Amino acid sequence: MAHAAPAPGGIPRRAPAPEVQAGTSPEQHPTPDVLDARTHRIARIAVPVALALVYGYWVAADNRAGGPITGWNLLLGFASALVFAVVCIALLALAPRMIREVHALLWTAFVGIAFGFLYSQSDHSIVRSLLISLLVAGATFLAFFYRYYTREDAFGRRIR
Repeated sequence: MAHAAPAPGGIPRRAPAPEVQAGTSPEQHPTPDVLDARTHRIARIAVPVALALVYGYWVAADNRAGGPITGWNLLLGFASALVFAVVCIALLALAPRMIREVHALLWTAFVGIAFGFLYSQSDHSIVRSLLISLLVAGATFLAFFYRYYTREDAFGRRIR
């Protein structure tokens, strides 16, 4: 087998690798922020409102179970949408200031309660609604805790 002959003077020394932060390299640049601050402020309100309208419609549709649309059904849908939007906007404002465990628990409670209420509107028993919503909340907690644990320090500040 043929091998390359060693260079005269022994094994060459390598320069030490430059120190970089985790997930970056000297050649990489951070991804650009395409949207400006104004767009982010608008989206912080518009996205929860849009999700709330979908949620309210879904609650009203599950509640009427294919029957006629009534005034009480519309009121239930709009009230559900209003509560969903207010709580979602409040969580978006307050939850990032919490430590990661509480942050994950707040979102878990929100998702579990929202799903449980939605599921209970489709004529299932309370026990079944509770068990299914606890299952969904448990999966939500695992996903959010993992996300916050890997992206935040112990005080809830994002790791850069």
